[in-house]
Amino acid sequence: MRIAEIFGYDTQNVLEKITEKLESWGEAAVSSLPNLVLAIIIMVVSIFVARNLKKYSNRYLNKIRINPTISRFLSQIIFMGMIVLGIMLSLSALELTRTVSSILAGLGIVGLALGFAFQDTAANFMSGVFITFNQPYKIGDIIQTKDGHEGTVIDINLRVTKIRTYNGPIVHVPNRMLFQEYFINYTDEGRRRIQIECGVSYGEDLETVQKIALEAVENIPSRLKSEDNSIFWTGFGDSSINFTLNVWVKFTNNELNFIPARNEAIIALKKAFDKEGITIPFPIRTLDFGIKGGVTMKEELKELSAMKLDTN
Repeated sequence: MRIAEIFGYDTQNVLEKITEKLESWGEAAVSSLPNLVLAIIIMVVSIFVARNLKKYSNRYLNKIRINPTISRFLSQIIFMGMIVLGIMLSLSALELTRTVSSILAGLGIVGLALGFAFQDTAANFMSGVFITFNQPYKIGDIIQTKDGHEGTVIDINLRVTKIRTYNGPIVHVPNRMLFQEYFINYTDEGRRRIQIECGVSYGEDLETVQKIALEAVENIPSRLKSEDNSIFWTGFGDSSINFTLNVWVKFTNNELNFIPARNEAIIALKKAFDKEGITIPFPIRTLDFGIKGGVTMKEELKELSAMKLDTN
C-alpha cells in the first residue's frame, strides 16, 4: 500500500492540486509581468527625477539667495516626496491598491509607536525644522552652548548642529538642546567686547592709571572706532587694586577679531605701564606674628631679645 493512501490521501489527487496551483501562479506571474516591468520603470524614473529635482532645486534656491540650510531642507523634502510618490505609483501599477491602503494604515500605527519610542529623536527633528526656518543662528556664526561649547557652526541638519571649536574638534549638539535651552550667538550683533582683567599697586594714582590704560588701547588695529573704551574698577585685592579694561571689536563671519584684539590690548597695556613706571604687583603676603595681630616678625624678635636681656 502506498504511503499517501495509508494516511487516507490519494497521491494522484494531491499531485494534481499542486500542479494546478503552480500553473495558476505561473499564469498570474506571466499576466502580471508587464505590470511588474512598468512598476520597475516607474520606480527607476522616480529615483532619477528625485535626484535631479533635489540638485536643481537646491541650486535654484541658493541662486535666489535663500539661506543654505533652508534650501538644503526643502530640497531633501522634495527628494523624499518624489520617492514616496514613485513607490505609490509602482504599487498602483501592480494593482495593489488595497495593499497601498494597508501600508498607509500600518505606517500610521508604526509611526505612532515610534513616536513614543523615539521621543528624543522626534524632538530633535522638530527642533531642527524650527531652527531651519526661524534661524536663531546660521552656518558660519560663532555660538556658545549652555554646556560651554563655543565655536563656528559648520552644519545644521534635522537632528544635530555641528560646531567646530577653536581647538579643532567638532561637537555634535542635539537640536533640541539649542531650541529648548539658551545659547549665545556672538556674531548676530556684529561686534564683541573683550575684557582684560588687571591690577595695580596700592601706591599708584588710580586716575593716572585709568588715563594711561585707556590711551594704551586706543590705537590697536582691531578696535571698533565707533565705540569708546572703558575701565571698571572691580575691587581691592590681596596685593592690588583690580580693574577690567573693556575694548569693543568688530565680530562678524568675515572678521573674527576677538582673540587677536585681546593679544594686542594686553601687549599695549603692559608696554604703557612699563613706560610710565606703573607696577603690576606680584602676589604679596604679610605675616603676622602677634597674638592679637599687628606685630611683624622684626618687632616680635626685638621683643623676645629684650625679654632675654631682662632675664639675664
